[in-house]
Formats: sequence, C-alpha cells, structure tokens
Amino acid sequence: MSHGKRYAVLAGVAVALAAGGLIAYFSADSRAKEKPAAKGQGAIPVAVVAAMQQTIPVRLQAIGNVEAYTSVAVKSRVDGQILDVQFREGQEVKKGEVLFRIDPRPFDAAFKQAEAQALRDAANRDQAASQERRYQELLDKNFVSKDAYAQYRTNAQTAQASAKATEAALENAKLNLEYTVIRSPIDGYVGRALLQAGNMVKANDTISLVVINQVKPVYVSFAIPEHRLSTIRELMRKNPLVVDVTKPGDDKPLATGHIAFLDNAVDQTTGTIKVRALFDNVDAALWPGQFYTVRVKLYDQENAILVPSRALQTGPSGQFVYVVNADMTVEIRKVVVDRSEGDTAVLAEGSIAKGDQVVVRGALRLAPGAKVTINEGAPSS
Repeated sequence: MSHGKRYAVLAGVAVALAAGGLIAYFSADSRAKEKPAAKGQGAIPVAVVAAMQQTIPVRLQAIGNVEAYTSVAVKSRVDGQILDVQFREGQEVKKGEVLFRIDPRPFDAAFKQAEAQALRDAANRDQAASQERRYQELLDKNFVSKDAYAQYRTNAQTAQASAKATEAALENAKLNLEYTVIRSPIDGYVGRALLQAGNMVKANDTISLVVINQVKPVYVSFAIPEHRLSTIRELMRKNPLVVDVTKPGDDKPLATGHIAFLDNAVDQTTGTIKVRALFDNVDAALWPGQFYTVRVKLYDQENAILVPSRALQTGPSGQFVYVVNADMTVEIRKVVVDRSEGDTAVLAEGSIAKGDQVVVRGALRLAPGAKVTINEGAPSS
C-alpha cells in the first residue's frame, strides 16, 4: 500500500472515531435531560373536598346602620336654676326616673298664692250661691222683685266663674312646681349632660339638657335594590321576613329581628329603597350609630350545590374548578356562582354534582389530565 493510501485510511478511521464520540456524548446528554422530566411527571399532591347538596336559605345582604327606637331631647318646661343632676352620663335610666332638679322655691310660693286665691274664691262662690238660693225662696213667695233676684243670681254665677279660674291657676301653679323635677320620659341610655348644676335654664330653650336614646328595642336601617321590592312585599304578606346582623368578617348572627318598615318611595338617585328592621336587643348588643352586615332571609333553596369558595379558579372563560376523577386525573369544570354564603359558594349551574371531589389546595400546579394524589398536607393554592 502506498504512503498516500495509508494516510487516507488513517484519516477515515479518525473521523469515524470522532463521529462515534459525538454521537455517544449527545445521546448521554439527552438521557440526562429526560430523567428530570420523567420525575416531574409524577402525581401532584392536592387536597379535595366533596361538593355538597343541601337546603340553604336565600338571603339579601346589605350594610345596615343601627338607629335608636326613640330619641328624646330633654328640655326644661320652666325657667330656673339647676340645683342637681341626678344621673351618671351614659347610664341606663327608667321611665320616670329623676334626671334634674330645678330650684322650686319661686314655684312653691306661686303655688301657695294660687292656693290661697282658690280658697278665697271658693268661699265667695259658696256665699253667692247661698244668697241666690235664699232670694229664690223669697221670689217664690213674692217678697222680692225679679230684678233683685236676678242681681243675686248674676253674683252667684260670677263667683262660680271666678272660682273656676282660680282653680285653673292653682292647677297651673301645681304643674310648674312639678316641672322643677325633670324625669326621664322613656327607658333608655342618657348621653352627656349639656348643662350642669348651677346653670340657669329657660323653658323650651333651643339647648336641650340631655339626649336619651331608647335601644331596647332598636332599629337597623339599610337599603335594598328596587328590583327586589316586589319579592319583599310579596313575602311580607305571608310571614314576617327574618333579618339577622353580623359583624364584618364574622358569619355568626349577632342578633335576629324582622322587617318592620318599607319606605313609601324608591330613591331615584341610587335605585334602592330604605328598609328598617326591628330587633328586641335585650342585651343591648346593637348600639346606635354602629354599622353591621344585614342579611334578609327570603326563602329556602332546596338541593343547592355547594363548594368551598377557595376551590374556585378564574380563567379566560370565567370561573372553574378542578375535579378529581376516579382514575386520579383532574379535569376542568366551568361553574357559575349564584352567590356566596360565608366561605361557601352556591353554584347556579349543574356542572358539579353532589359528591364530586373538587380541589381546594394545590391547584396552581395542575393542568387538565394531570395525575394527582390526595394529600391533606398539599400546599395551598
């Protein structure tokens, strides 16, 4: 073999060996990359909850404001000086309980004067009546003229009228004396005393002495959409509509009452109508001025499908949930949420059936057809 041929053969062998090495390198690299991918295709741990089917109440929800059942601005009915304030600011008072005392001495003197005048006029009335009777007897016997009798009769009537006038003045003086003791007109809670002992007050002044709010019972006012008005009125004709209030973020009812008032017109600026619910509020849990979540129970919805709100996912086509099939793969089910009841969503359409296993944790790693394993310790989505 010539020198040139030997060189060509050696070159060919070298090229072949190099090509084989490259093939082996890329083949090993490909297998190395495939191993992690195979591990990533394992079952994904998720937590699931079975969809429930049960009867659940249909409610309207709104924000309500607590209002006092009755609010009274207490004022003086006579002029005078305040001698004593007989309550602690903020305390509960009963109807008829003494709140303020005004200096009674001027009114006591006026009462005694009116009493004396009433006694005097009563005596004059009795005397004039006695004379009228006597002259009536004399007239019957023709001992006096009719004109003389008429004069005594007029005197008796005048004395009787004067006596009635002084009796009225006595009653007025008695009332003024009673008005020096200011009592609570209702059961309720007093606010801040706006005038203290030593101050002068005027009858029916623009400034009140104190404001009393009655909170047992109490009102809660809220507004509902006008399109619900016909439903509310129809249901109220049958039975009182139950209303409960809850604290923000708390599903447990704080108090339960019923609708007591519907406004007589819809607010055209908001498209809502004002509603007032009445609560017994025996424990004074509701306080005027507070805001609560108000729920009005309309009726019970039977066979409602419920899933946890945390199972809901949102995609380009709307809301959906992941459902675990019997072969431990997941599929997407589109859902329409009718409303929420606390942490539970009430579904409006029938894509979910009772007992379907919906994913509540671990959904971020899922895709349709993915294999899963049920694990309560799965990471939250």
